[in-house]
Amino acid sequence: MRYRGWDLVRFLGFMLLWSSATVVQASIHEYRNEGFSRRLNSYFFHGGSEGLYASKLHLPHPNSEDKPLNGKSFIRFESITFRRTKETTEKQNEMQQKTGLIEAIIVEVKDRGRIGGSYENTDVICCNPKLAEQGSCKVGEVIIRQDPNNPDWPKRIQTSFEGKNEEATLIQTVEINSTGMYYLYFMFCDPQLKGTILSGRTVWRNPDGYLPGKMAPLMTFSGFMSLAYLVLGLVWFLQFVQYWKDIIHLHYHITAVIGLGMCEMAFWYFEYANFNSTGNRPMGITLWAVTFSAVKKTVSRLLLLVVSMGYGVVRPTLGGITPKVLLLGFMYFVATEALELVEHLGNINDFSGKAKVFLVLPVALLDACFILWIFSSLSKTLEKLQMRRSMAKMELYRKFTNALAVSVLLSVAWIGYELYFNASDPLSELWRRAWIIPAFWTLLAYIILVVICILWAPSHNPTRFAYLEEAGDDLEEEGVSLTTSGVKVAGDVATKLERKERKVSIAADHVYGLGEDPEEDKRE
Repeated sequence: MRYRGWDLVRFLGFMLLWSSATVVQASIHEYRNEGFSRRLNSYFFHGGSEGLYASKLHLPHPNSEDKPLNGKSFIRFESITFRRTKETTEKQNEMQQKTGLIEAIIVEVKDRGRIGGSYENTDVICCNPKLAEQGSCKVGEVIIRQDPNNPDWPKRIQTSFEGKNEEATLIQTVEINSTGMYYLYFMFCDPQLKGTILSGRTVWRNPDGYLPGKMAPLMTFSGFMSLAYLVLGLVWFLQFVQYWKDIIHLHYHITAVIGLGMCEMAFWYFEYANFNSTGNRPMGITLWAVTFSAVKKTVSRLLLLVVSMGYGVVRPTLGGITPKVLLLGFMYFVATEALELVEHLGNINDFSGKAKVFLVLPVALLDACFILWIFSSLSKTLEKLQMRRSMAKMELYRKFTNALAVSVLLSVAWIGYELYFNASDPLSELWRRAWIIPAFWTLLAYIILVVICILWAPSHNPTRFAYLEEAGDDLEEEGVSLTTSGVKVAGDVATKLERKERKVSIAADHVYGLGEDPEEDKRE
């Protein structure tokens, strides 16, 4: 009989895994005529799962609606309605008080082994007459082995149909006094209730607001990053104003990325703050945050690419490859926007695993294209600088290459850690650390931007990285230029330097008596 208990454990693990894969990231879970699925000898519907912190204040009564709610953590069942089929209803005796039982089970993930008959070496979830004779459970109920240290958990809430009533309603509030990852299931054991549907909603709240526990730190992180971008933008603006006469077009690209990053983090902060106060993700703010995020990611990658190509440093234009660069950027924006919209606006359980892979793969492939193109371009740029013996520019690009190489190594290492984290924690037991995964990528992008700002900071000596024509230059001159102002600045600088050298030469000739007569110059 032991293999049966093991089968039940595997089923419960599958049920939790399926639930964690289909969790909707919202603190208000809506149910619209949801059906029940059969598993073993039970029927169940997954009502949601979230990381919840323990209450700081305790509800005076389980169904209390007292204000304020700050400091209270709970799961509230609001107008949960179970509707059975008319055929089932007509078979019931109107004089009978209870004619069908449905249970709401709230279980902390660490107590998942307490659901079902695994401890009795049986593969059933619902109690049968044989187990009832042993006094282990009651016939028609889900088998639950209570925690001796907390007898009320896992939590069981029972709702019964009465007589020939077609509907039964559940309204109750369950306080959370222990921090953990909680799963909610609606279950019944009576086969006659097959076809029953569920409507209504549940509200999940943490002590500090409605933001799910695994997302709560992201609000603080977004606020911190907003300030970080603000500081970077202020420092960059002061440099920009101080040396505005020596600005090249590349500086405008960097300014745009800083501005987009600042807006992106601000929108995410307000999105999380609104989510925390209302329990729903605001469509408008979330859409703006997702769009700014996609635009910023795209422009950041294009900035890295054009810098790697030596734009404004070893070449005045991108020449004939401009359409290819813009096409890659457009494709990346579309792929990223689609993925972000699905993750933040759509319900995750509306999309199958194949659909999610279909959206993730294009982004991963385009990222790989960017990386390969960036390092290939860097190699060519360093080779050109070495041939021209532009030591200052070559040193600049070496530092940039080293910074990018370190960031790629960190990215690969972090991807490995992320895969390990997800594989070792399929049930989100480490939910309090989950926010670090997306936060790392935001922080890494910010650090790379800071490095670029330091290396290409505006200064009184723009020729250290501005493009200057040289003899034997084999750069492409045709094609669409991304800018005319950058080339103009570089050309003005070259003209000024040439005139300065001519003046110095003429002055020296006059000093040594070698100068020609001005009138002769005019005649010539």
